[in-house]
Amino acid sequence: MDLAGVLLALLLVLVLVVSLLSNLLVLLCFVYSTEIRKQVAGVFLVNLSFCNLLLTVLNMPFTLLGILRNPQPLGGCVCKAVGFLETFLTSNTMLSMAALSIDKWIAVVFPLSYTSKMRYKDAVILMGYSWLHSLTFPLVSLFYSWVDYNSVYASCTLHLKEETERRRFTVFTIVFHSTSFMLSLVILCFTYLKVLKVARFHCKRIDIITMQTLVLLVDIHPSVKQRCLNEQKRRRQRATKKISIFIGSFVICFGPYIITRLIELIPFVTINYYWGIISKCLTYSKAASDPFVYSLLRQQYKKVLINIVNRILKRDLYPSSGYNSSLDTENDYCLHRTN
Repeated sequence: MDLAGVLLALLLVLVLVVSLLSNLLVLLCFVYSTEIRKQVAGVFLVNLSFCNLLLTVLNMPFTLLGILRNPQPLGGCVCKAVGFLETFLTSNTMLSMAALSIDKWIAVVFPLSYTSKMRYKDAVILMGYSWLHSLTFPLVSLFYSWVDYNSVYASCTLHLKEETERRRFTVFTIVFHSTSFMLSLVILCFTYLKVLKVARFHCKRIDIITMQTLVLLVDIHPSVKQRCLNEQKRRRQRATKKISIFIGSFVICFGPYIITRLIELIPFVTINYYWGIISKCLTYSKAASDPFVYSLLRQQYKKVLINIVNRILKRDLYPSSGYNSSLDTENDYCLHRTN
């Protein structure tokens, strides 16, 4: 194996380790904290982490074997099962992120009616649809024998073997990615841009109050005034950064792979092996980044992890808190710097 192959293998090992540990921590927080379990968003987060964990344990190792050993490392039946799971889990994670964005949109735009619009039952129904939607396409691909080892991506995934079925496979692939990646992306953009609009409105309102206060406090020290102005600027940027991370990580991690899979549908196009592996590793990196983007960097999860560590070490340095972030609305964006 050449140097590029070794580097790609090391990259995948790093992604696997980070994904395994971080998603286990999210599930541990969910089990340990009663407050997190009570939150409606916890349903989406635990489903997302569970799918990412399965993808890490059941798919990444076999892709790593494919990189280390160029020939197909798995038998036919095992390869079909792994490819089935990959298609299902990847689609499910995308829809889970879309569901999380819907939850955030309702919490921020309709805070007073959140408890009636997004109940635990509604979250379960959304996840039920996500599972049903995600199961449909791998079942169809399995029925038509479109799941096999693809050497371009060094993994068992959607793969066309018979040229006579190219037209049918092309239609299937386009519909699959349109109803998983594109649908999720449209939902993410719509909901988070609405959230950003509300966040900017509240930030602007706070800025006006701050400026009025600074005008009244004529004896305020210039350094204090400058700190207030700097905080205004950071407050305006904070919401934009968070929304950019939510949408940007989705596009950067999934976009190259999805575009590559669509381009390879053209008969005369050949995908470079190294690019295929890189695009595949990018999709896996989403499983490693999701716990930090959606959970572990939030104040509530940090407190839960600190409490777990203190309990293991038999210390009681930090009292447990009843911090509730199920309605993590404008305070998350404008009023408090929780991260």
